[in-house]
Amino acid sequence: MLDIFSLDDNSTPLTEEEKQGLRAKWITTRAELNEMETSGIANAEIWLLKTKKDILSEDFIKTLHKKMFKDVWKWAGTFRNTERNIGVVPYQIQPKLRVLLDDVKFWIENKTYSEKEIAIRFHHRLVQIHPFPNGNGRLSRLMANLLIKKLGQKPLNWGVGNLTEISEIRKQYIFALREADKGNYDLLLKFAD
Repeated sequence: MLDIFSLDDNSTPLTEEEKQGLRAKWITTRAELNEMETSGIANAEIWLLKTKKDILSEDFIKTLHKKMFKDVWKWAGTFRNTERNIGVVPYQIQPKLRVLLDDVKFWIENKTYSEKEIAIRFHHRLVQIHPFPNGNGRLSRLMANLLIKKLGQKPLNWGVGNLTEISEIRKQYIFALREADKGNYDLLLKFAD
């Protein structure tokens, strides 16, 4: 059977146990999975219009992930407990996330970077930590947009394309993330504009 859970070589593979966490057992294609997840993200965005919670907290990140994917995955909103091809080892998720959130608060208070660069660095580091089994890129982009809006700027465009499908735009995004891994944020800044 074709693995509908993997998009390409840059996708984060799920464990067999995580795959068993699929709530919608009728899903048999990648397109159906993407459609279901997109619907959940749209519902989470509606919830975001009503919430006044502090977005720079572990609780908020877990709650948002759950809102985004609760109809798709039983483990939505729960940090992963297995190693991945990307991300920190599971026991480092919470401490690394705490450091990231403190760093972002420091950057904002001290105007260390522009609002856009703060949001981009936040996104990149959250992707690097990779706290959940799946949905980290989408969560991180949404979190970056929430942050930049709170900082009074317009949301980022993220390449104005579908980053969940194999495409040239996705390849550019992955390449920009890899450059950011090396400390070069220029491509990611341009890509998100």
